[in-house]
Amino acid sequence: MLKKEEEKLNQIKSAISELNTLAMETTKEVITCLENNDIDCLKDIKLSAKKSHAKSVEIDNMIVTAFALYHPEAKDLREMLSYLKITNEYARVIDNIRTFLKKFAANYTKDIEKDSILEYTIPMIKACYESLVAISEIIKESDHEKVESLYQRISIEESKTDDLYSMIEKNILQAMNANHNLSLEYFNLLSALRRVERFADRTLSIASILLFAKTGKELEQL
Repeated sequence: MLKKEEEKLNQIKSAISELNTLAMETTKEVITCLENNDIDCLKDIKLSAKKSHAKSVEIDNMIVTAFALYHPEAKDLREMLSYLKITNEYARVIDNIRTFLKKFAANYTKDIEKDSILEYTIPMIKACYESLVAISEIIKESDHEKVESLYQRISIEESKTDDLYSMIEKNILQAMNANHNLSLEYFNLLSALRRVERFADRTLSIASILLFAKTGKELEQL
């Protein structure tokens, strides 16, 4: 790879890392609020959709420019095309976080069974955070075995989130039946937590794309 091409690819990787860091830092803020049982602070978390969209557009433009100016080798071409798909996944991650913040804060009322809700919500979001941490490592990693190991780590965290969501869904449905006057609040909380599960799905999707970008392997090849 020519020096200018390598510099451009590194710029693209750096910009992808910035998107991941934005999601990671916001998720860490959410965890801190929930661990302190300070739901009001969720309302103070600012996550700009415009900022994340602008960064995604910037990355896409960088990739298109690289295609126009250079002739990437097969490996680099595969990596750049993969990053085009990743920006859309990050847009979904940001959307899921923003919707969770809005719905959870609005429906976590004083009459809700709070302890049973947080018992599952906090580890769900922690699993998403750990996935983002692993993604940040994949972006910088070049060793194929380490990339695959990090992917497996993210897959485990995503599976953990699915299991936790199933458990909290059962508990919330039981609470809805026992407290009909709070059915709407419980339903909206479940909807908010569904966004966390989708958040986890998106991290696994990003990891899958990065796995292909870095190694050329698709899931059925593992």
